[in-house]
Amino acid sequence: MSQKVFCEVLDRLTKLFEGTESPTALAKTPTWNATPFTVLISTVLSQRNRDEITYAASERLFKKYPTPETLVDADLDDVNDIISNVNFHFNKAKAIKEISRILCEDYNSEVPKDINELVKLPMVGRKTANCLLGYAYRIDSICVDTHVHRISNRIGIVDSKTPEETEMQLQTAVPRDRWLEINDLFVRFGQEICTPQRPKHQICPLKDLCREFRNESE
Repeated sequence: MSQKVFCEVLDRLTKLFEGTESPTALAKTPTWNATPFTVLISTVLSQRNRDEITYAASERLFKKYPTPETLVDADLDDVNDIISNVNFHFNKAKAIKEISRILCEDYNSEVPKDINELVKLPMVGRKTANCLLGYAYRIDSICVDTHVHRISNRIGIVDSKTPEETEMQLQTAVPRDRWLEINDLFVRFGQEICTPQRPKHQICPLKDLCREFRNESE
């Protein structure tokens, strides 16, 4: 798929969702102070979790511990209690305290802007790092979650087996100035239309561009 065609994909999805509110937790206006640190921690909490639960846990956590300095000194049991509604909460409580310690000791309490530094942090892989770079710093990045990976392969933009392969192929397939649009648009599209099972071809604005639809129609 050429860059021109992929830009058409993004344009159609932008038009489809124009004037409607994004359902993703990280795209909402938070009640807490949105900083690179709070975006990073909320993204860690969001792993294998529903958006509404992530948002509620983040709100409670940052009300009491809004900075790495406050979180590093927090009692682990208290942090665990605060985020107890998220999946794998105890492991995440330990991880976000350790992230806070590393930031305080090694990065002057600042969240690095380098993906190679970010992925050294506990529970921070490329997906979480790219989300942080995009949402917190507006640095060109492609956050590949399950929706982006599935839809990119289904349409025929990429031919990949892992999210990492998808990210690398998308970097070539998509103009850099549009990388930040991909995650939010594809998440919404994947939740509402291009669902994992039984995608809604009848209302899909991309079916004429979709490899899977063409193959099923033959």
